[in-house]
Amino acid sequence: MHRSTLALIALLTALLFPVTATAQAPARIMPLGDSITGSPGCWRALLWQHLQQTGYTDVDFVGTLPAQGCGFPHDGENEGHGGFLATGIANQNLLPGWLAATDPDIVLMHLGTNDVWNNQSPSAILGAFSKLLGQMRAQNPSMELLVARIIPMAPANCGACAQRVVDLNAAIPGWAQANSTAQSPITVVDQWTGFNPATDTYDGVHPNGTSGIQKIESRWYPALTAALG
Repeated sequence: MHRSTLALIALLTALLFPVTATAQAPARIMPLGDSITGSPGCWRALLWQHLQQTGYTDVDFVGTLPAQGCGFPHDGENEGHGGFLATGIANQNLLPGWLAATDPDIVLMHLGTNDVWNNQSPSAILGAFSKLLGQMRAQNPSMELLVARIIPMAPANCGACAQRVVDLNAAIPGWAQANSTAQSPITVVDQWTGFNPATDTYDGVHPNGTSGIQKIESRWYPALTAALG
């Protein structure tokens, strides 16, 4: 067959059967933590709402736990396990199963509060973070991790907790810098500065349903939108 005839057939085929671009899958976002993230963790509802209102609609919050009521519909799946320690999650190898079930692209991690309560050292907590990070990257080599400097604590029955949080938070940026890579970046999100347990929690630990969840959401939002690009 003549070369010009082949070219004509190719042109007609392209016109009659155009290739349709495949839609990009939504970014899968896993909120990972303890009761501050999951019980009911209404900062997640505010964050999802904020994303929708500002054009970031191609997102999917993922987790093996269902949404809890926050007063309006939202994508509330999460891994906010009340009472869990970072060291416990790492030692019991719980994260790989959650990752396999949800396959996130981005993890929002606020962990360490229960470790602090149980007097785990910053080095032990960061060791757990390192193990969890390795498991995240084994699931997805391009995982993006947003790790919080956790909110302050002032419970009536743990006078030492406030300083323990300070000590942990002081160590997190160095850990993040040492472990961040171009392929799998780590961003520190400062949830500690400006958060007041007296006015932003209902018990010295858990964010209240007004200023507390609003402050937490306001810190996640710019970091997450930067990760979404």
